[in-house]
Amino acid sequence: MTTHSVTEATSTLPLLIDRVLEGEPVVITRNGRPVVELRPIPPAPPLVTQADIDWLDARRVGKAPTRLDAATEVRHMRDEGA
Repeated sequence: MTTHSVTEATSTLPLLIDRVLEGEPVVITRNGRPVVELRPIPPAPPLVTQADIDWLDARRVGKAPTRLDAATEVRHMRDEGA
């Protein structure tokens, strides 16, 4: 992990970003105290496609979907077990 002052980070930000993207942890300090950690943003998860939904529908196990809201469905499931 490397540590850089705010002044140093300001003048070398593009270099620090490249280092972070290569996997090096970077901390920025103010008055000698750590205040910021630079981290890459994780990649976005893939979008769910209609093909994904169709695949799930084809492999569905159990009850058919109902038109009840979730709270009513849970009450029915609870009362069936009593």
